[in-house]
Amino acid sequence: MFSPASIDLIAFFYSGTFFIQGSFIPAVNQEPDSVNLSEKFIPIRKGLLEFVILKLIDADQLYVADMLERLSKTEFTTQEDTLYPLLSKMRREGLVDYEWRESDSGPPRKYYELTTRGRAQLAELGEYWKHLNATINRLGK
Repeated sequence: MFSPASIDLIAFFYSGTFFIQGSFIPAVNQEPDSVNLSEKFIPIRKGLLEFVILKLIDADQLYVADMLERLSKTEFTTQEDTLYPLLSKMRREGLVDYEWRESDSGPPRKYYELTTRGRAQLAELGEYWKHLNATINRLGK
């Protein structure tokens, strides 16, 4: 059962590795100033990173440096040592593919694009996200 002081969100996609777990409301005995929200919501951001990467690649074919730059301007800031393994996993699962392109300023780069399966996964995640938001809104009333 959900307590009024905290709502835990646990979501799991069997078809992928989408997992979120985190508290949305500080515990009753915690001072709001003592809670570092950035650190508190790390598990949620990590769970959503695959969804965010799929959305980024769907919008535009990108290489890793572009992804990192776009993510750095958001709550989803990450590093290469997180992004490369995630992209490799997503490629093994058939969600993304890449093509090598020559660069004007260095070696060739891998530009990632969504596969048909990746677009289907993105649509599924998008629908599930809407469902989660509706559920949370309904619980809050």
